Amino acid sequence: MSTEINQARVKICGLTRAEDIRVAIACGADALGFVMWAGSARAIDVDRLATLSATVSPFVTRVGLFVDPSVADVEACLPYLDLLQFHGDEPADFCARFDKPWIKAIRMRDEIDLVAAAETYAGAGALLLDAFRPGVPGGTGETFDWQRIPDSLAKPVILAGGLTPDNVAAAILQVRPYAVDVSGGVESGKGIKDPSRVRAFCAQVQATIAALSDAPFTTKSSTAN
Repeated sequence: MSTEINQARVKICGLTRAEDIRVAIACGADALGFVMWAGSARAIDVDRLATLSATVSPFVTRVGLFVDPSVADVEACLPYLDLLQFHGDEPADFCARFDKPWIKAIRMRDEIDLVAAAETYAGAGALLLDAFRPGVPGGTGETFDWQRIPDSLAKPVILAGGLTPDNVAAAILQVRPYAVDVSGGVESGKGIKDPSRVRAFCAQVQATIAALSDAPFTTKSSTAN
């Protein structure tokens, strides 16, 4: 979690259309996620990834989301991505083999030990924390109990799972994540972003960070008291 400055970057995930990319960038998104897992309703293929990634402006991170992929699956996408996101049961050595920055998604099972996960995935740039539903690797549209995230976690936290324009401010105030990740919470249909909801989400993040920047920094534990 962020423990030094008030900040929260924004990742819009599950992008399938160039017009949605333009809206997300115009609203200030820091990263754009492309689902490369065929089991998702938001999945795209490599040819579509190549086309969409070419529309992304400089300094906006292109993230590829994978679920237990083969080496060949990932390698085919590498020219079009800046960051890899592994959302399955991939071991750390697999995630690190592609000479590309990567993050690891952790589904918040009841028994999950986030401190141990941070040690296991020490090479990850961050841990993306998502709600757990059996048999579903992500995109559930469900939140989880944010109190379960320890203050002392060694890795930056990207908070995902059921975020919307209505709850993202509360999420930032409670968790103080490095970034927030949204997909279904800004959609009108699977893979179809609603421009008004994208704008509202980003505006809520920006307003919350602006308010925090004008106030003394407090940690999650102090705001919970």
